[in-house]
Order: sequence, then C-alpha cells, then structure tokens
Amino acid sequence: MNLNALDLNLVRVLDALLRERSVTRAGEQIGLSQPAVSAALNRLRHVLNDQLFVRRGNDMVPTPRAESLTEPVRAALREIERVFQTGKDFDPAGLERTFTFMGADFFSMLLMPPLAARIAAMAPGVSFRFLDSARGDVSRLLQDDEIDAALERPLEVPDWVSSTPLFDSPFAIIAARDNTAIKQAGIADGEPLPIELFCELPHVLRSIDGSMSGSTDAALDKIGLKRRVSLALPHFQAVALAVASGNHLAAVPRQFAVAAVKSLPVVIYQPPFAIAVPEVRMYWHARHDDEPPHRWIRNQILEAVEALGFRDLDGDETTGSRT
Repeated sequence: MNLNALDLNLVRVLDALLRERSVTRAGEQIGLSQPAVSAALNRLRHVLNDQLFVRRGNDMVPTPRAESLTEPVRAALREIERVFQTGKDFDPAGLERTFTFMGADFFSMLLMPPLAARIAAMAPGVSFRFLDSARGDVSRLLQDDEIDAALERPLEVPDWVSSTPLFDSPFAIIAARDNTAIKQAGIADGEPLPIELFCELPHVLRSIDGSMSGSTDAALDKIGLKRRVSLALPHFQAVALAVASGNHLAAVPRQFAVAAVKSLPVVIYQPPFAIAVPEVRMYWHARHDDEPPHRWIRNQILEAVEALGFRDLDGDETTGSRT
C-alpha cells in the first residue's frame, strides 16, 4: 500500500462510514457533502485494494477487510487527537501511563514513595519505574525514550535535552554515633571535623563506576591534601550502612544525611574545607517540553521536592549551617 496516497481525511471518512454505514450520514457526521464522501470512498478502495463496503438495500455493509480496520482506525484517530490536544484539556485522572525515571537511590528512597502516594490520589492509572544511575548514558536513554526524565547532578548534554534545577546539594559528613576517634577528639554533633582527623580516618565513597575518588578528593587536592577511600559502593544507602557499622566517614548530600540520621545511628558533621556545591537537575528530551502529561509529571516532581524541604537546608534538622 502506498501511504503517500492516504491522508488523514480519508481515515476520518473511513471511520465515519464504519460508524454510520451510510454515505449521507457519514458526511453529516464529519461535515462533508455526499459527493465528497463518495469520492473519498473510491480513493480508499483504490488505496486499500478492497471494496470496503457493499450495498444491501439502503445500508452499506463493510467487507471483512473493513471490519478488521474498525478498532485500529478508531484507536489511531484517538491517538492523533491526544497528540494534538491542548494542555487545558488534559485530565490526569484519566491518564494511563508508566513514567520511567533514573537517578541515585537517594531519589528512589526519599522522593519516589511520597511522589507515588501523591499521584495515586489524583491519577490512579499512572505507574512508575525508577532505574539506577548506573543504567547508562542519560542522553542516549532520553533519545531512545527508555526514560522520561533523569534526576542527576550537573551533566554535559546536547542542546535537545531540556532541564530545570531541583535543588542545591551541599555535602555533609556522616560518621557512626559511637565513632571512637571523633569521640576522643571531643567533636560535637554538627561541628566541622578537624581536617587532620578527616584525612586520617577511612572513607566510604558512593561510586557507580567503581572509581575511588570524587568531588571531595578534588577539593582536597586543591589544598594539597588527600583522604583514604577504603570502600567504594554503588548506593548511598549502602554507604550509610557501612558508616553506621564501623569507623568510616562519608561525604554525602546533606538531604540524604538528614534522612539517614532518622533511621541509622549516624551523626552529621560539617566538612573542614569548602567542597563545590552541585545543583541537582531534572533532565528530559525537549520533544516532551509541551506534552501535557509529561509537563504535568514534571510539575508534580517539582512540587514533591518542595514539599520534602530539599531546598531548605537551614532548619534544625540539618544539625548545622550550609557547607
């Protein structure tokens, strides 16, 4: 079949004929004259190489080929309508879609449970998948529509990737509540660790690629110092568990540190030197910029981040000021 010979108006005519079984009534339904519908039917017969409809008294009876097209044609027209509908017509209550996001376990633990609960109340047909950052290159995954959005620290991306800031993510240092060396040094919760002690104690690093250095090491290098990373793990939760059960330190996002102290025997301290503060962003393919469901779920993520207080790091819970 030559698709170049098939335009949208012919599909609309076919759908109307399948519904009405009458050239006259089909024309009235879609605003075409009887001769125009007859001409369109002749074109359809030529394109599809089938009679499509045969006369039986005053009715037009669809052929088996026409019958087989009834639901696919209807579904195709509904999808075209959905694609071109305006944002104001979008109703999340009727949305049936699975959104796929990617990021660190930081987000799967802290953001996704409240986001899923929030969405369930307003869009029960929506479901989520969350992939780990180690899954692969963000740009490629967005290009292939394997993910709807990535929640990541600053990335170098092509110009067809859109993004918006979520929050700044300063580092905090966590250590076990009964860390012997810190206790002996008399360092109170929330205070900066002495830099000598910071470099002397072993560290756990969250590393998705197995490397044994990160932003903290780059900051130390600028002042001519090094720390000892003795354990690299792929997830923040694993890092926190390792810290809680030993004498390790870890530099983690402050938002994660605040959550960790609520469930693990760990304490937050301030870094003894300046570490660059990354801006966590949400990335998506620009082709979804104005797509109503995608725009809606992005707004829901922004509101959920706001509700979690990720942008407010000055409260008592942080046990210290910004780093």
